[in-house]
Amino acid sequence: MESKSTDYVYDNVIQIDDADASRKFIAKVFAWMFVALGISAACAFLFAATPQLSALLRDSETHQNTIFGTVAMFLPLVFVFISGAVFSRGSYIALALVFIGFSAAMGISLSNIFFFYPITTISGVFITASLVFGAMAIGGYITHQDLTKFGGILTMLLIGVIIASVINLLIFRSGTMDLIISYVGVAVFTGLTAYDVQKLKRIGASAEIDGATKSKVSLMGALTLYLDFVNLFLMLLRIFGGNRR
Repeated sequence: MESKSTDYVYDNVIQIDDADASRKFIAKVFAWMFVALGISAACAFLFAATPQLSALLRDSETHQNTIFGTVAMFLPLVFVFISGAVFSRGSYIALALVFIGFSAAMGISLSNIFFFYPITTISGVFITASLVFGAMAIGGYITHQDLTKFGGILTMLLIGVIIASVINLLIFRSGTMDLIISYVGVAVFTGLTAYDVQKLKRIGASAEIDGATKSKVSLMGALTLYLDFVNLFLMLLRIFGGNRR
């Protein structure tokens, strides 16, 4: 599971009823998110389908990760932390470059799933994740119910999922526990999708954030929704990936 950590926080944004500004902001957020998904998909397929590149990640004889493969697993997390620092002190262009670098690194990291699951399973789960994500994103955008109160609960559950995943990986290595964690993870990231979209909608409608900062927030918002989607996809893959190789 990829870590979901971003450093922009606007929990107390004053709501200004500017629906047009909100729509434009959300459109920009999703445009960047789709760009990121496209880059990641291209890099994942390229590294999975090209033997020379695959050999950089996994030893062809032992099927174990190489040094570069191990680094590739943690590189997206490094980019997430870098993006937080650039958001605070860097320019929009610099943040966009970090975001693109993150997308490529994530794609390389995700190429490993092609070693474990058939392409039919990956495709089916991707479509399922897209439908669930799309439904919750629309729900979060159009609902009039304030989802702020659920943010803290979902964050605590997310921390619990991460801790339980690490403990299960290092100590128990239980398939049943992994399945339970995955089901909880699906619920968490489904809820976070709606919550994050509503929060971004409010940020887009607010006049309290200047244009330059709002442009950078759109990138961080795209990163947040990207992580929601990827983690939802990975959790569903762990549940439905019964044909794991």
